Amino acid sequence: MNERFMEELVSEVKADFEKRREARRTLEQQWNLNMNFLCGNQYCDIAPNGEIEGDESLYYWQNRNVYNHIAPIVETRIAKLSRVRPTMSVRAAGSEEADLKTARISADVLNATCSRVELDGVIAKATLWSETLGTAFYKVCWNGNKGMTLGNVDGEKVCEGDVEVFAVSPYEIFPESLFIGDLSGQKSIIHARAVSVDDVESVYGVRVEGEEVDVFSLSTVKKGGRYSTSKIGSAVAPNSVVVIERYERPTKKFPNGRVVTVAGNKLLSVSTLPYVNGSEGERDFPFVKQDSVSQAGMFFGASVVERIIPLQRAYNAVKNRKHEFLNRISMGVVTVEDGSVDVNELAEDGLQPGKILVYRQGANPPRMMAQDSVPFDFSSEEERLTNEFITVSGVSEISRNSSIPVNVTSGVALQLLIEQDETRLSSTAENVRRAIKQVAKQIIRLFRQFATQTRLMKIAGNNRSSDVFYFNSSDLTSDDVVFDTENELSYSPAQKKNSVLELLSTGLLADGNGNMSQRTKAKILEILGFGSLDNVQDLTALHISRAQAENLEMQKGEVAVEDYDDHNVHIAEHVRFLLSGELNLVKDKELTKQTVVRHINEHKARLMGTPDGETTAAAESEQAAEPAAN
Repeated sequence: MNERFMEELVSEVKADFEKRREARRTLEQQWNLNMNFLCGNQYCDIAPNGEIEGDESLYYWQNRNVYNHIAPIVETRIAKLSRVRPTMSVRAAGSEEADLKTARISADVLNATCSRVELDGVIAKATLWSETLGTAFYKVCWNGNKGMTLGNVDGEKVCEGDVEVFAVSPYEIFPESLFIGDLSGQKSIIHARAVSVDDVESVYGVRVEGEEVDVFSLSTVKKGGRYSTSKIGSAVAPNSVVVIERYERPTKKFPNGRVVTVAGNKLLSVSTLPYVNGSEGERDFPFVKQDSVSQAGMFFGASVVERIIPLQRAYNAVKNRKHEFLNRISMGVVTVEDGSVDVNELAEDGLQPGKILVYRQGANPPRMMAQDSVPFDFSSEEERLTNEFITVSGVSEISRNSSIPVNVTSGVALQLLIEQDETRLSSTAENVRRAIKQVAKQIIRLFRQFATQTRLMKIAGNNRSSDVFYFNSSDLTSDDVVFDTENELSYSPAQKKNSVLELLSTGLLADGNGNMSQRTKAKILEILGFGSLDNVQDLTALHISRAQAENLEMQKGEVAVEDYDDHNVHIAEHVRFLLSGELNLVKDKELTKQTVVRHINEHKARLMGTPDGETTAAAESEQAAEPAAN
């Protein structure tokens, strides 16, 4: 790669970056304003020069207190959205045994990876960005220096590699077009961020000149100059440089796409798109977009904060003017005849109780101006604005203040209000679920690309134990991720518990004789949150766990029935194994099936009081021979 080409490429990427940043400047101003209002800096606005500047008071005595309703609204929405953590599985590509096995392995790899990279925390960070600014992004990439250590080569540690997932703020993402809603419609994406020069040299081996960079606006801060944004929404990274990564989709000229990385005036790297993370084995961007409120024909979503800002300004004004009126009533306004008293002394001390007021002989003494009570318009306007907060944000006083409206006395009406709160957030919750599904698909595709050698992974097993399994890329043929749970906002844990209690009261969970199996009791206690009680149900859980372990052992050979086994629980668990899809995953299906059937017959024989299964088997043979003899 010649030097002239490198210079031209650097100039092209930097010019493209500046063009996209200028096109997005209006959005950034709104984002900065959102952050200021959320943090309580609410006497500011966007100036004509694009800066966030404070509003000056008209009079020195004016109250400028902040009554922040935005922060609790955002906190409430985030708290509700934190319940959106769906359980994921992978749907098999077909009905063959191999397809079912690979789907199960893919699901295990996915859930183990999500736990290892602490995906819940990443989702929480991204949701905070999306609720504040309207949009957030996930970056799913592969780090060859992560994972289990395989050895050392020339003194350097060699690892098997692992997936990493990062929450990326919208400040760092620059699309080619602001009017294409999805990432799939963008021909290129720029990811720009402030990085220290030491990290740049460590990763790329190139030394660049450092500057002071505003991490939000990604502009250089001149020494002795003022920041490009207000005190909130501004942070300066010293000795840093803006690293620009431009991801380009595959074209005829670049069949595998291209990634160009630039910092300062130097070209750091040029490569193809590194990940085969798209559908149908295509290379795609390593990003997933999550909107709070999607906007038609717009790439970036909208935030509830943006909608509430006008209401917050009006509410602050009403509350402050109301308090000023109360101050006038309580402190009073004194009228004084010119030259009758020492005005400076009166202004300093006021009309304090017990004060001796000396005034000029023949003059009128100072007196208080008559004050009316606080106008009713203040209270009515304050109440109206409070109701508008609920209308605009979709968060009622039930969720925000934990208080019940005074006009609601019915439990049914209260439940309807709670459901309406959840309904307003269901669209945002679905956006989060869609983003999580795309992240999960990219995780599986990265393992399918890079996990070419057999590797070991640990997952959470039954009865709070850990299971270990081996896999490689050939075992991950399916990436069709599905959710095992419905939208968590539409079906809360409390509603699940109530449904279980209603089913118990109707008797639908009992058998024909009105009895309930031990396994059913254990499952019900687990759903109700009492699965770890130190009672007889713990013993039932142990029997279930032992029976499940026997199902695995019987894939290799016979397993003896013990006298201390709970035969009813074991029979139910072994029959469940035969009827479920787990049997289809076994290599020698028929042999395992016969082994399990013999084991079940032995349990039945112990229940009937016979020492083993021989008597039962003989009785069954005699019964089968009787019709033939007749």
